[in-house]
Amino acid sequence: MQAGERLPEGCPALVLNADFRPLSYYPLSLWSWQDAIKAVFLDRVNIVEHYDRVVRSPNFEMRLPSVVSLKQYVKPARQPAFTRFNVFLRDRFECQYCHSGHDLTFDHVVPRSRGGLTTWDNVVAACSPCNLRKGGRLPHAAGMHPFQKPHRPTVQELHANGRLFPPNYLHESWNDYLYWDSELEP
Repeated sequence: MQAGERLPEGCPALVLNADFRPLSYYPLSLWSWQDAIKAVFLDRVNIVEHYDRVVRSPNFEMRLPSVVSLKQYVKPARQPAFTRFNVFLRDRFECQYCHSGHDLTFDHVVPRSRGGLTTWDNVVAACSPCNLRKGGRLPHAAGMHPFQKPHRPTVQELHANGRLFPPNYLHESWNDYLYWDSELEP
């Protein structure tokens, strides 16, 4: 066994709500193996699936959980939270001025220096070069208008956009609880 194989760092646990649906898909609700074990000992979750990996102490041994479900149901949000990730997801991880997907930042369409607020209706994803080029100017003064008008997305819109960006890592024990394959179909 190699030294890296003894470390359980690559063993996150998929976190399901009490109804066995993931808490979130975008980003996927994952806990580190340490947080999952802590939740088991605090009696907050049930272990649904295990990895073949084991953690040991001098007087204890436990298979690492790969899927856990909460014991208490958490009601999903009706409106998505305004976060950097959700703005990028709404805008499909593309600059709204040049379609670049690199070095993304927030751009206030109406700059804060001109009274613009940090809200769904005034913030878009922008690459750093475009954000710097626009600066503190209004879109018409800069000759830069977002491809998509900024708006408050629905949960369904974020889910639809999120299906375009499945996670890099999906453990086989998660397959019965995730629906990327069927959701990716047109």
